[in-house]
Amino acid sequence: MKLLYNNHHQNRTQRMAFAGLIVILLPIFVPNLFEPLGRASPTMFSEWNAPKPRHSSLLKIALHRQIPTEQQSELWSPLVSQGWRPCAESTGTSSLPKKSRGYVQVFLDGGLNQQRMGICDAVAVAKILNATLVLPHLEVNPVWRDSSSFADIFDVDHFISSLRDEISIVKELPSEYSWSSREYYATGIRDTRIKTAPVHASANWYLENVLPILQSYGIAAIAPFSHRLAFDNLPTNIQHLRCKVNFQALVFVPHIRKLGETIVHRLRHPPGKLQASGTEFHKGRIGDSEVTGAGKFTVLHLRFDKDMAAHSACDFGGGKAEKLALAKYRQVIWQGRVLNSQFTDEELRNQGRCPLTPEEIGLLLAALGFNNGTRLYLASHKVYGGEARISTLQKLFPLMEDKKSIASAEELAKIEGNMHNALVGHRAYLNLKTIRPNMTLLGKLFLNKSMGWTEFQHAVRNGHKNRLGHIRLRKTKQSIYTYPAPDCCTFFEPHI
Repeated sequence: MKLLYNNHHQNRTQRMAFAGLIVILLPIFVPNLFEPLGRASPTMFSEWNAPKPRHSSLLKIALHRQIPTEQQSELWSPLVSQGWRPCAESTGTSSLPKKSRGYVQVFLDGGLNQQRMGICDAVAVAKILNATLVLPHLEVNPVWRDSSSFADIFDVDHFISSLRDEISIVKELPSEYSWSSREYYATGIRDTRIKTAPVHASANWYLENVLPILQSYGIAAIAPFSHRLAFDNLPTNIQHLRCKVNFQALVFVPHIRKLGETIVHRLRHPPGKLQASGTEFHKGRIGDSEVTGAGKFTVLHLRFDKDMAAHSACDFGGGKAEKLALAKYRQVIWQGRVLNSQFTDEELRNQGRCPLTPEEIGLLLAALGFNNGTRLYLASHKVYGGEARISTLQKLFPLMEDKKSIASAEELAKIEGNMHNALVGHRAYLNLKTIRPNMTLLGKLFLNKSMGWTEFQHAVRNGHKNRLGHIRLRKTKQSIYTYPAPDCCTFFEPHI
C-alpha cells in the first residue's frame, strides 16, 4: 500500500508535474469500488462472509478522533529539500552517433509498469549499440486484456523529439525491412531474432551477442525483453539516459493528460461532499471549514486483491470458510506452492508479510493524523471482499472517492492499467510526499489486542517519521525507476 497526498500550496512546478503525470496514473489503477457488490467484486467464493472489524476498540476511538491543528499542519506541509536535485535534464549537446549500425526492435510483454521500464531500457540498449530504435511494440496483456499501442498511451512526437540528441527513433521500419514483424517471428526460428537475452544483461552482452546480428542483417529483434538490462555497472551516460526517458520523454497523450487534470480539479473543488450521519452516509453539502482545506486530497493505492490475500497465506478474519476458499485458490493458481503457507499467521504478521486490510489502512491513516474531513481518492485493483471490506475504511473517511465516482464511464472508457512502481519513483524524483507503511511494525501492533489508541497512535507516528517520502538510495540490483537516487539525481548541500 502506498499513500500519496497533495497540497494546494506546493510550488507551481511540483503542482503541474503532479497533476500532469502522477495523478493521471491513479485513475487507471482499475478500482471497482463504491457500487453494488456486483461491481465491487466481493469474492469468487460464495461461501465467504465478510468478517466484523478485527480492531473494534481502536476503531471506536478513531471514528471520533480529533486531530490537533499543529499535527495537521505538519502532515500536509511539503517535504523540505533533501539535498538531491534531478540530473536527467539534457546537457544541450548532441551525442547522436554519426552513423546508425541498424535497427533495433523490442516486443514488450507484462503490464504497463513493466512495459514502461522496457521502453526506457530499449532506448538505453539502442544507445549502447549505436542503433536506431523502432517504436517499441506493446504486447496484449493477458490479465488486463489491454491491446493499447505505444501511440495510444504515450505522446510519440514528444518521445522522439525529447531524445533526438541521444538516439534516432523511427515510428516504423523502412520498406526493405517491413518483413520484420511480430507475425514473422511467431511463425518460425529467425536469424534476426534474439530470444536468449538474460535477465539483467550487461552492456557487454549486447555488444557481444546483438551487435554481430545488426552488422550482418541491419536489424535485430529482441523478444522477450522485460527486465533484460542490468541496473548496475553501466556507464553514467546510459543511466542518465534511462532517467531522461522515464522522467521526461514518456508523457501521456493529450486526452489522458486532460482527464488527469479534470480529476485533480474535481478532487480539489468537489461539487458535493459526503456527510457522515452516525453509521449512514449520504450526499450533502458541508462547508470547507469542516474538511481538510480546499485543494487538499490524499490518494491511496490499496493493494488488497484476492491474489495478494491468497498468496500471503494470512488470516483476515473470515473464519474457516475464508481459509478454505483461499487455500483452494492457492491450489488452483499456484498448485499450492506458496512459501508463506508453512508459517503461522502470527509469524507472518511479526515479519511484516501480511497485506493491510482496508480497516487496518484506515487506522494507520487516522493514527498518522488524517481526520474524517480528508478527501481520500481510492486507487486500486478489485478489493478482496468488495464493498463489505471497504465499509470500515469508508466510515473512517466518508469523503472517499474512486475513479467511477468522480469520472463518467465515457471519460474512463479508454483508460486502464497500472504503473505503481513508476509512480513511486517519479514522486521520489520530484521530492513529493509518499507514505510507505512500516509493515513489520504494523503487523506487531495489530497483533496486540490490549493496546489502547494513544499508545497505538504514538507507535505509528514514531515508526513512520522517516517513511513520508524521504529519499532512499538505490541498492544493488534495485530498479533505477523505483529508486532514482543517486543515478537520476545529484546531491548538493541545501541552503538552510
